Amino acid sequence: MDSQHDSAPASRPPESSRSQTTLRVNGKPHTLTVDHRRVLLDLLREDLELAGAKKGCDHGQCGACTVLVDGRRVNSCLLFAVALDGCEITTVEGLAGDGEELHPVQRAFLDRDAFQCGYCTPGQICSAVGALAEAAAGHPSHVTDPAAPSGEPVALDREEIRERLSGNLCRCGAYPRIADAVEDVIP
Repeated sequence: MDSQHDSAPASRPPESSRSQTTLRVNGKPHTLTVDHRRVLLDLLREDLELAGAKKGCDHGQCGACTVLVDGRRVNSCLLFAVALDGCEITTVEGLAGDGEELHPVQRAFLDRDAFQCGYCTPGQICSAVGALAEAAAGHPSHVTDPAAPSGEPVALDREEIRERLSGNLCRCGAYPRIADAVEDVIP
């Protein structure tokens, strides 16, 4: 057998391609040695056993993997975990905190029956939480009135909600009830 093929199995990368990374996930610190190629979604699901965020398209186009990183919504299938060292990650499992009360957006989704199969629901909920925070912080969307005062909270009407959640797909078509649920929690 040729000696150039007697290397370590491909499943275990060399130590030079792994780094110790600390992430604060749902309020708890986790320090792991992570392959530089490992995306946040796989780390959450496989290493931390948080199965809320789903692998949908694996290309950042469906939003099923949406989580919050330092309060901003992201597609976890596109982010390398090592690049997030020191960041605060919030998944759908962590939205309610340590209490037994659901987050208001989670409660609104249940009250409005804003899901059918439920596959996209964790991503939809995290995206809605992020969208509400972005609007409250004054971040405009594509449909925000250009005359709106810069840096002030953006009023969320149905068009704003639909635009801000447009990166999250629902194959079942629960969009009207999702928008209803988000409208229910607008401060």
